[in-house]
Amino acid sequence: MMDFGKHVAEVWQTGVLGVSLGAVVTAILVVLVFLGLRRVFFRFVVASLRSMTRKTESEFDDLVLHAVEKPLEFGFVVVGFYVAGQFLPMSGAVSDAFDTFIRSLIALTLFWLMFRAIDPLSVFMDRGIAILGSVSMHDTMKNFFVKLAKFVVICLGVAAVFQEWGFNVAALLGSLGLVGMAVALGAREFIANLFAGLTIFLDRMFEKGNWIRTPDVDGVVEDIGFRATKVRQFDKALVTIPNSRLAGEALVNFSRMTNRRIYWTIGVEYRTTRDQLHMIVHDILEYLKSSEDFETDPARTKTFVFVDTFGASSINIMLYCFTRTTQWGEWLACKERLAYKVKDIVEGHGAAFAFPSTSLYVETLPFGNPETFPLPGKTRPQQVP
Repeated sequence: MMDFGKHVAEVWQTGVLGVSLGAVVTAILVVLVFLGLRRVFFRFVVASLRSMTRKTESEFDDLVLHAVEKPLEFGFVVVGFYVAGQFLPMSGAVSDAFDTFIRSLIALTLFWLMFRAIDPLSVFMDRGIAILGSVSMHDTMKNFFVKLAKFVVICLGVAAVFQEWGFNVAALLGSLGLVGMAVALGAREFIANLFAGLTIFLDRMFEKGNWIRTPDVDGVVEDIGFRATKVRQFDKALVTIPNSRLAGEALVNFSRMTNRRIYWTIGVEYRTTRDQLHMIVHDILEYLKSSEDFETDPARTKTFVFVDTFGASSINIMLYCFTRTTQWGEWLACKERLAYKVKDIVEGHGAAFAFPSTSLYVETLPFGNPETFPLPGKTRPQQVP
């Protein structure tokens, strides 16, 4: 009968798939050591760096540190696997597969780092966008290019990992030509929306936060994506509209107004005299010129106050002007102040506002004069011959 210790020694030497248990345990311990080192590193080193970046005025270093934390943490795992592999006696296909596995993890870590670094590095786009004269589209264009850069990094990362495992990426893409044509035909609406989104960005039709109106929607733009734009209506409902539809429709951008218009018809009574009309028009125009609420520079806007038409029941004065503000609430307040002032001016000159009325003039009654109806208890009046 064999000695029990000899059995243990043989099992220990044989291990798993010809690899001794000692080597397997050593590799596991190495991985655990690197996991511990990762925890210590982030608890002391990264925590110290984080406290230092908080003291600086710039936010860029905080964003960079936040971006590299997760990839750096995963890097300890990759290094741990690599070092642990050195303690395992591998050869041939197993060794090649392990090397490919490690290179794949390294490629994944690098492209993950690049993906997360796009957000902090995007702050350098601010000056470039301003130079191109697109300050008003800053956030929208920045988000678009950030999304595009992330998409490119993801595609490159997937291609790099596939290539490590022996896939010929170029040949694979070439073999997908017919499939790509079929997909393109099926995804023509998506492609149309994508190019329409580019048109919206390049033509600067609108941006995030703008109030727009189309034949189908009226609200504030919340997000502009590759395929569709999200608009929050004033009833707080969220509407998602394909970009191709927005780019092909008549679109009003109220946020691009330089001034806001007031266009009224003021009706006064027909008994208003010529002098009263003249003074009413003069005083309203003077108020518009003296008030800070209204823009009266002829180079920027037009201001008109004229006796316009003779209506069915009123003499109509046209009031056409523009406010300096474009904010809806402030515009309503300007309209209210103007309404109070017009009422004071009209009534101050002894005139009155007209309202729809109809006057009936009867020259003769068709059946003569009506008979007199006698009151009870009284005698019928005698007819005078």
